[in-house]
Amino acid sequence: MSDNTTKKPVIVYGASGYTGRLICEYLREFGIPFIAAGRSADKLHAAMKSNVAGIETATYEVVEVAHTTEALTALFTGASVVLNTVGPFAKFGPEVVDACLAAKCHYTDTTGEQDWLITLDTQYGAKFAQAGLLLSPGLAQMYTTGEIAAQLCLETPGLDTLDIAVFWGGSPTIASTQTILVNAATSKAFHLYQNQYVEWQPDAGLYSLAIPGQHEMALALPWGGTSHPVWFKKDPRVSNVKVLGGVFNKPLMLGVPQIVAAALKATEGMNPDDRYAALAQTAAGVMNSMPPRENPRLNKSVDSVHATGPLGRAHCVIFGNCNYKQTGLLQAYAAHSLLQQPPKRVGFASGCQAFGHHELLGVLRSFGLVAKPELTVQN
Repeated sequence: MSDNTTKKPVIVYGASGYTGRLICEYLREFGIPFIAAGRSADKLHAAMKSNVAGIETATYEVVEVAHTTEALTALFTGASVVLNTVGPFAKFGPEVVDACLAAKCHYTDTTGEQDWLITLDTQYGAKFAQAGLLLSPGLAQMYTTGEIAAQLCLETPGLDTLDIAVFWGGSPTIASTQTILVNAATSKAFHLYQNQYVEWQPDAGLYSLAIPGQHEMALALPWGGTSHPVWFKKDPRVSNVKVLGGVFNKPLMLGVPQIVAAALKATEGMNPDDRYAALAQTAAGVMNSMPPRENPRLNKSVDSVHATGPLGRAHCVIFGNCNYKQTGLLQAYAAHSLLQQPPKRVGFASGCQAFGHHELLGVLRSFGLVAKPELTVQN
């Protein structure tokens, strides 16, 4: 571990969590010095020592910081990029974003919380753009890999509707489970129809989807609407976006609606703070331990996009593995790129809009995390 004589250019906030550790691992592979930051120095030291492969060769330091705008601004000042993994982001994100703006740092996170993305777009996008800074939420496998597939489809002109499916093998992390419950209990989920947000039917239950590469039907949910409808709302090529996703584990999927319904009923009428505490407790009962390190033979991912227009259609499938590793790599590459050149777009932007979908695909392929996309076009 290095000394503290100069500010490291990248800060991983929430570095002791499952995704944060993987980001640190890939930052080490890119040779990028970083600060592993969070609310507990003990947890951070333990995570770096025990859970980040090759950490002994990394240039990093551990910093404990209070979750306030003032403390975070002081920490971020002098750095260039903040990679935020502390969720639920709608609850814990504003202080981080305000601090990034004050400290003049680029911001990325791993969220899929649609309400948080809409907040960032409407309340912070113009401010970050004016400052020449990137504001890129949702840089993660569950959103970005599917966006890469969508962008490959949209290279064919005349397609205006995206039907996206995202599937992965494994279980959600502690933080993901908590975010899913909190988001389901406190926010609506939207798809995009003729460039307007339209609410998903909240009591529709599970959807059955045909997944490329298997005969068995899979179960899916809107997962809060996800990032894609927000990212594509201002894309002149796109008018309609629907996204469904899930895990390959059917028993787990069958249990999700019941868990969410029970949590909603149990917290009905509570004030926001009490409701959050109760939902966090419920989430801990569902998942209270870190999942094991991903195994590519078990933790597979499938991102499938059907893009259609009045007279044309395209279909792109990206088969991959280790979705959390994909997320860690995408975050680390974002920092790697931002330290060398400006993003393709400042202000509110998706990963593909900020860095290029071919560039992100190339990185994922170079690390062996996704196969060559299977793209078919009829027009």
